[in-house]
Amino acid sequence: MIPTNVKRPRNVDWKRAAAILYGDWGTSKAYVIGLAFAVAGYASFWLIAAMCVLTALVGINYMIICRLYPDGGGVYASVRHRSEVISIVGAFLLIADYLVTAAISALSAFQYLGVPHPEKFAAAAILAIGLLNLLGPKQTGGLAFLVSIPTVIVVIVLGLFCLPHISEAFGHLQPLHGTVGQNWFAFVGIVLALSGVEAIANATGVMKLDPGTTEENPCVIKTSTPAILIVMIEVCIFTALFGLAAHALNGLQVVNGDVNAPGAEGVRDYLLRYMGQIFVGGAMGPGLGHIFAIVVSVVFGLLLLSASNTAIVDLIAIQFLMSRDRELPKIFQKLNNWGVPNAATLLATIVSMLLVVIVKDMSGLADLYAVGVVGAIATNLGATATDRKLSIQLWERTLMFGTFIVMAAIELSLLIDKPNARYFAVTILAVGLILRGLVLERRMKKEAKPALVPERLDVDLATSPRELATPTTGGEAILCAIRGTGRTLDFALREARKTGARLYLLFVREQAFMTEQDARRRWQDDEEASRVFNEAKEKAGDQPPLFAYAVSPSAAETIVDLAATLGASRLILGAPQRNALINLLRGNVIREVSSSLPEEIDLLVYA
Repeated sequence: MIPTNVKRPRNVDWKRAAAILYGDWGTSKAYVIGLAFAVAGYASFWLIAAMCVLTALVGINYMIICRLYPDGGGVYASVRHRSEVISIVGAFLLIADYLVTAAISALSAFQYLGVPHPEKFAAAAILAIGLLNLLGPKQTGGLAFLVSIPTVIVVIVLGLFCLPHISEAFGHLQPLHGTVGQNWFAFVGIVLALSGVEAIANATGVMKLDPGTTEENPCVIKTSTPAILIVMIEVCIFTALFGLAAHALNGLQVVNGDVNAPGAEGVRDYLLRYMGQIFVGGAMGPGLGHIFAIVVSVVFGLLLLSASNTAIVDLIAIQFLMSRDRELPKIFQKLNNWGVPNAATLLATIVSMLLVVIVKDMSGLADLYAVGVVGAIATNLGATATDRKLSIQLWERTLMFGTFIVMAAIELSLLIDKPNARYFAVTILAVGLILRGLVLERRMKKEAKPALVPERLDVDLATSPRELATPTTGGEAILCAIRGTGRTLDFALREARKTGARLYLLFVREQAFMTEQDARRRWQDDEEASRVFNEAKEKAGDQPPLFAYAVSPSAAETIVDLAATLGASRLILGAPQRNALINLLRGNVIREVSSSLPEEIDLLVYA
């Protein structure tokens, strides 16, 4: 399967990339502190510290992956050269996880803000985020950057108010209870905020190139590395700080999986807000403490919406990459004026909206979470670490393989401990593989049709495909698609004489419904094609062009395929003569050709 050459514009700098990642990783502080305390009480810091170490390990490994795969380093792109099947499985696992991520982050944001019917607000927010993504990752990355600034300020302020309570927190700190197995499953239960790193890896294809590099030899280290490093340091340091500072809160009790505080029940999912109210209120007065708690809610609510944006950005990137590799229909790689695939954006948005409206409940969405992304990260790390063809230093390979072992163990634990997540991931995988099978079946039927073979009118000239694809005069080949003998043909003949290039003239009989006899029809059986070819031969004089004829349901696809097959350097098309209504109903050949023509072939439209 030959991938197409359609590429999205590279306009995401390190600040926007960091903001997209922070929209996912940064949200972990909003809920993981309370989740860990609900599991281990005043010993939860040890679980949070372990999670921060794992986050740092994954971040370091993905700096390496982004360096190795500047055109997309997510599990689908990086594993594909090793195994197409494994890469596709990894892609659909990620799709399953990001659908849940978009839904659960939006729902959590509005629950954090305390609005009625949060699922309706969440669905509306996802729709708005999807529409904004139609403007491109640069624009949505800019919004994520704006959201991240107040979040970082609030985090730093809260961290400063936590510092005076650290000694008290150490005094309350307890060792982990239970067996090793129980503590392991407790640790697995709080490993939730790792999915953003796959989003960054997939987004290397839209990151700005390093100075001095080109699309032929791309490098995005100066964008990807600082983006991951800065976010990783912030998340690890402040998550550990807040996890420890939570132990300074007196009177917290674990009741039925939730956390109750003196005078405030059910603070598990809003523990940072409660911490801000207590710590700031104790230092500055209850009034300021209450105001700061509201600020924390608003800021982290916006950050959770940014996490939904990160998930949708990655869903778009995965669908685009799979379509470019002909695993999904071409519609998923057709870009709008901002370089965004419309169909991929709409599908990611609509399915996420349906998920949040149907499930409605945070616990229900949480039961569907984590299996996909942990499996994808484990697959990516394992495949990259064992790929001997990649230029990886020994310490990098060893670190990556060790992290893979840990992630694989977490994935096995999740498959055992979260049956609903297992069922959801398997369902998405099954649906995805069925759709891919239908696409492959359609492609096989299409490829089984007789191939387009250019024919020459002069019987004494070469007719083999090898000779036809090799220009005999000069080193350049020009393809001109014609439907008549007007000025477009005259222009093509002049260009061929002027440059000494071999000219190919293509006549396509566009026919929506075809039989086997139609596919095998020759130009001699087509009165109009015969007339055009004979007149073109007379105009060409002593430099006769090569002639090609085809019956096809898509003139644009046939033109692009032949141009690539012949290695043409230029493609000449005449301006369409149809009126606007016909163009709307039947499509514009020039626009369709332009959207899928390989970059190395120049398109000339003669009007």
